[in-house]
This record gives sequence, C-alpha cells and structure tokens, in this order.
Amino acid sequence: MMQQLPRIEGGRVVLRPITDADTDHIVAWRNTPAIMQNFIFREKFTVEMHRNWLATKVASGKVVQYIIEEKATGRPVGSVYFRDVDHNNHSAEYGIFIGEADARGKGFGTETARLFTDFGYQILGLHRISLRLLAENEPARRSYEKAGFVLEGTFRDMVLLDGKYRDIVFMAKLAP
Repeated sequence: MMQQLPRIEGGRVVLRPITDADTDHIVAWRNTPAIMQNFIFREKFTVEMHRNWLATKVASGKVVQYIIEEKATGRPVGSVYFRDVDHNNHSAEYGIFIGEADARGKGFGTETARLFTDFGYQILGLHRISLRLLAENEPARRSYEKAGFVLEGTFRDMVLLDGKYRDIVFMAKLAP
C-alpha cells in the first residue's frame, strides 16, 4: 500500500478505506439488480473477484477504494473509488455506488463525490478526475453535476448491454 489512507468525515457520511471485511457487503451490493443495471460490467460478482480486486488493484495503489458509511449510524451504505490512478498525469477515474436501497436519493452520493474528489486533489495529488456513466442514468448525472463534474461528451452506442446499444456519457472535474 502506498500510504496510510485517512478517514474522511463529512456532514452526513464518513468515508473509510475498504478492507477484506467489507467483501460480503460489496458482493451483495454489486449483485443487486438496481446497482447492476447502472454498471457496464454486468457479470455476477463473486467473493473471489472482489478479493482479487483487493489484492491486485487496491493493494498496488492502482485503485483507491473507500466504504461510505451513514454518519448517524455507522452503517456501511456504499462504496466509492478511484481506478486507473495515473501518477504521471495526476488523473484517475471516479466510481461510486450506494448499495443500500434506503440510502439512495438522500444526497449521500453527492456529498461523497465532493469529499472524495477533494481528497483526490489534496491528498493524492490528482489534477483531473473523470467518470463515465450510462446516458440514461439521470439521477447519477444530476448528482455528479451538483458535485462539480462537467459534461465532456457522449459516445453514442458505445456499449451493447442486454441486447441494446447504449450511449456512454463522459464527465470530469479538474482541481481548483
């Protein structure tokens, strides 16, 4: 691991580095249809896949992944990460999901995006944080815009999912 990663505390969420103990949550969340439908990668997610991700991506620093906890209760509700961390170009790709159904639509994602991108700039030294999402995922897009991400373009019919071509929207946020 590159460095000891800090806990990040916001008004309504606490972000903490992921551990192997979070595996059951991640696997359950990633296999929830409401979550899976917003991912481009749609294969059934397994414990082995997650542990391989932790060992090859997180442990090497290619991915920085955190668990999102509801501050009031300490309950894990989702995950946020930077993947493809590029130290030469000071860039990474952002990803998030709120795994607990009753935690969606409450602003946790927007607050997490603000906190985690600030952490990316200030602690990880990132300059550019990009993301991609399915064009039809309007709630996520609105959340990203509230958190300061800007639309960069739409790649039409970029992926074939469930027998239908889908557009992918690219957004990014630059260090202030």
